[in-house]
Amino acid sequence: MLRFDNASKKSTNLSLNSKVLEAAREMGMNVSQTVDELLAAEVRRRYWERWNSANQEAIAAYNARIEREGLPLAPYRSF
Repeated sequence: MLRFDNASKKSTNLSLNSKVLEAAREMGMNVSQTVDELLAAEVRRRYWERWNSANQEAIAAYNARIEREGLPLAPYRSF
């Protein structure tokens, strides 16, 4: 699982649209924090997209088995 909390910060250079940056600053936005949060969200999204793609065959096989045999502990379910 991807965990990014409590990681150290690293300086970097970004090229951003100057008008967007100006508007963000006028709104009092913390640009570094906003970019960091949005980038982390995109990295997570792409990670799980790749994971799902790489494991698609196993997921399909598992789902087919469950459909064919049912859930292993189904007789013990109380709901």
